[in-house]
Amino acid sequence: MSLPHAILTALLERPSSSGLDLTRRFDRSIGYFWSATHQQIYRELGRLEAEGHIRALPAEQPARGQKKAYEVLPAGRAELARWTAAAQDPKPHRDAMLLRLRAAAVVGTAGLEADLRRHLELHRRQLAEYEEIEKRDFPPGEDSAQARLQHLVLRAGIELETFWTHWLTEALAGLPDAEDRPRGS
Repeated sequence: MSLPHAILTALLERPSSSGLDLTRRFDRSIGYFWSATHQQIYRELGRLEAEGHIRALPAEQPARGQKKAYEVLPAGRAELARWTAAAQDPKPHRDAMLLRLRAAAVVGTAGLEADLRRHLELHRRQLAEYEEIEKRDFPPGEDSAQARLQHLVLRAGIELETFWTHWLTEALAGLPDAEDRPRGS
């Protein structure tokens, strides 16, 4: 049930956003840690409006095809506050690469090295992007509570990408040589 809460958060951060504005924000920022398709976002906007959590702002001039802008209603803010304060257990981590390495232990590593290198490059690029965002959006001395919390989210992304780049480097170094591979591979 987190997509509606991501949308409520985005609307409270930037009031009067349209569906298109929200999809762009998901593509550029929120989507780094909570992804959603444009179709999911528009569908959820309809649900949130039907539940009385948001409303479409009246258009200045009615026009066909005009973007709808939305605002969060008190019920939406209350729902977001309730959800934020609620306890949640961590979700178990599921990663196909980890399972593939486990399987490679019994069937061999053929083809795995190239994909490990590809993953390493993808994580290095994401880490560089996060570090660039940090330099651009969180200069030293920015100390508002909102900025500190947003920076913490970004720092989590940086730490995760740092972990993956180190782990993938270690995994590549630890791949068995051909003579160490299970028989039949």
